This record gives sequence, structure tokens and C-alpha cells, in this order.
Amino acid sequence: MSSLTGQYFDVIVIGSGISGLSSAVSANSAGARVLVLERAQEAEFGGNTRWTESYFRMKNENEVSDDFEELLVSNAGHHIDPNVVRHMSASYETWPSYVKSHGMPDPELVSTLSSQAGPTVNWLKSFGICFDALPTYFVTAAAPRIMPVGGGLAMIEALRDHAVKQGVIFMYETTALQFTRDDGSGRLGVLVSDCTGKTLNLHAKAVIIASGGFEGNPEMMTQYLGSTAKFVRPVARGGYYNKGEGIRMALAAGAAPAGDFNSYHAEPLDPRSPQPEALVMNFSYGILVNRHGKRFCDEAPGPVDVHYDHISRDISGQPDGIAYVIYDQKIDDVPNWKRSIRTDQPPMKADSIEQLARECGIPPAALARTVTEFNKACPVGAFNPLKVDNLATEGIEPQKSNWSRPIENGPFFAYPIMSGVCFTYGGVKTNCNAQVMDSDGKPIPGLYAVGEAAGLYYQVYTGATSVLRGAVFGKIAGAHAAGLGSL
Repeated sequence: MSSLTGQYFDVIVIGSGISGLSSAVSANSAGARVLVLERAQEAEFGGNTRWTESYFRMKNENEVSDDFEELLVSNAGHHIDPNVVRHMSASYETWPSYVKSHGMPDPELVSTLSSQAGPTVNWLKSFGICFDALPTYFVTAAAPRIMPVGGGLAMIEALRDHAVKQGVIFMYETTALQFTRDDGSGRLGVLVSDCTGKTLNLHAKAVIIASGGFEGNPEMMTQYLGSTAKFVRPVARGGYYNKGEGIRMALAAGAAPAGDFNSYHAEPLDPRSPQPEALVMNFSYGILVNRHGKRFCDEAPGPVDVHYDHISRDISGQPDGIAYVIYDQKIDDVPNWKRSIRTDQPPMKADSIEQLARECGIPPAALARTVTEFNKACPVGAFNPLKVDNLATEGIEPQKSNWSRPIENGPFFAYPIMSGVCFTYGGVKTNCNAQVMDSDGKPIPGLYAVGEAAGLYYQVYTGATSVLRGAVFGKIAGAHAAGLGSL
């Protein structure tokens, strides 16, 4: 670290996931001298991207899904002021400052993500990254997906290797602590802590915050999510490194907040498993019950890839933040259903519902009563496991909308499920160039935010868009930041 004392950089990138590495490579390609700060050890660089398949919501390498923009816009927030919507339908230059700093995703932001997805995929391919429509862990899926062959790990390794060869400097086990705005000298300051705990002041023309959300920070999780935060944990180890300093630094510098700080992208995890993304995605074909043996949600309102996010969040609000999926031998009627199970732990198994309840720590009489009531409510009709079949229960609450069949053929099985946090939604407001906007709707000179640090999502996550937006806006941020010129 001491060798960096007194040195200046064109661009400092905080974080080395897909958004940070895309920023670094893009800025370097545009001629900038780039420094990347990463709090993890080198062996675990890459943030959440390292551990994910990195699905892209695209029909092919050039086209996003047909519903791409529609879903992002429809999930833009709750009860949005019609005046805000009206202004956003006009030219951006005419927007009042409160609209430019509003937390909902700008139509221009969504349009940029959509239009630049194809060019960004082809840019990634130039570094040797290959894409394909490979099988997913969803038995049913409502949206097309492509993914990098080798997942997120293949992407970050290819980008990091290219960056190193081109002279980008990486500092591992280094955490950014504080950001200082341009004082008129044309320089931004970043206070960092190295692996020994010593601090160092670094300076650059531009700083790109790509340090993720705050899912690895229990204090921030509790502050924004409330008491249920204690029942959730990061889906993969990369999430533990995301402690929210980048977001806090930007907010302290006057950045406008954006995205839903009260929510997160959730996945259904087996709490017993140490595996990354130890998913249990077969609840569409069974029932979900809490510790008291009661159902609490519609397990199958539609395809699981559309609904697992909010169902997983619902689980965090149950007693002890735990639910159990209950199913029987008829699960074998679902083709390839085991690919929806990513945990390395076996299911609980019993010859009777009462014994299965004991295995789960559920009151046996309560679970038996729930299963009996559910069975009586199941309709007669043709079961189609691969399409929405409208086999809905009748006369019970909550209703199960699809794939409702009696649970009666033992032995019976169960998996415990907790709510895992992939990433948090709250971050800072950015424009189409990934510049951080202040509370007056003006770009903060030289400051950018990409990936999870940039607030975008509300309500329900639009699946297979997070890694894609990290790459798209990382590429944009790096090029734009490099264009500011050298110190």
C-alpha cells in the first residue's frame, strides 16, 4: 500500500464483481490509469458474481426478453405520484430536480439497459467469454435466459486476467472507508484501509462505486429491513463482503437514494447446507407450512421463476423465519424435478404425515389437519407440471392457484426453507451514464455507482437482470469516467 502514496489515478473502482471489473476494463480500454480496490482475499475476488450462474434475461446474444422493459417499469415502486410519471414522459432536460432525483428507475435507465444488453454481451465475448441457453434450475420458466458458459466465475476470471495484462492495478484485502468530493482541484479522495488496518488517502479524477449492497452488514439489514433481518443470510459467501460502505459513502456525499431499502432479492435456501445457492425450488408442487404446521401463502400463483422471490421473502416473516415444503411420491410425475433442488442435504422422510411433522419439529396434529384440509380442497382435473394448469384449491385460504394435488401417497418428504438474500435493493440514484445524482438532481462530479450499489429494484425482482445491468452500466461508467481526462 505504501507504494501508492502520492500516486494519482484516473479512475478508482471500488469492488471487483461484474460491475467493477466491467468498469475497470472499459476505463482502461479508453486509456485511463485504473486502480481496483477489493476487500476480499484474491482467492475470493468477484463478489456475488463469483458464485452465481449469471443468467441474462435474453432471447439470444442480441435481444432481451419481450417483457424486459415492461416488468422493470411495472416494478418501479408503490403509489408513484402521477406528476412524477407525467414529467418522466417528457424530455429528460425538462424534468424538475425532484424528478431527476426520484428513487424510481428512470425510463431512460431502463431503455439504456435494454438497448445496451446485446452490445454488452458481444463486448464480453471479445474477452473469450462464451454464452449459451443452458439448462436452469427452474422446472417451469416464464422468461428466456442465456448465461456465460462457466457462470459468473468464468466472466470475472476472464475480465480480471485481461485487466491485469493491460496494467490495471488490483489491491486486495483493501476496504474503502470514506469519500471526499472534488474541492476544485479536479481530484476526488478515497480513504482506504489495508490488510494491516492502516489507512491511506488515494486520489483520482473519478471514483466508481461497485462494492455491492449491504446484505453482509447485520446493522444495516436490521436498520432497513427490521426484525426479520435476523432470519436471513447471504445466498453465497460473496454477499458477506457487501457491507454497504459504498452506499453510505455516496449518501454522505449528498447522493440521492434509490431503490427499495426495505426489501431484497430473495431465494429459498436449505438452512442446513453450506453450499452456495442451496436452493429448494419444488414448493410449487407441494405445500409450504410454518413451524405451527399452517400454510401461509399461495405456493403456485404461476411459474416458479416469476414468484419465488416474494414467496421466499414471505418465509422470513414466519415464526423463526423457517418454512417446510411438504410433498409425496407424486413429485416424480414432474419431469426433472430434482434439478430444482440444489442443496446437498437430504430431505426429511417418514411413512406418515404425523411422523414427518415430528422430524420437522412441527406439532403432528396441526400438520395432519393442514394436509387433510388441503387434500379436500384439491380439484379434479388434468395435472400438467410444465404449464400453468389452473388446478386451484377451493374453499381454503390461502388458495393454491396451480398444480394442486392431494398429498396422500407415502412415504412423505420435507425440506426446511429459509429466506436467503441475493442482494439488497436500496442504493443510490444514477443516470444513464451511471453518474451518481445528488438530491437536487445534479450529477456529483466524478462519482459513479454500478451494480447493487445503484438502486434500481422495487417490489418483485425482474429475474435475470442484476448481473446483466452490472455489466452494462459498468461498461458505460468506465468509458464515461475515462472521458473526464487525466490528472
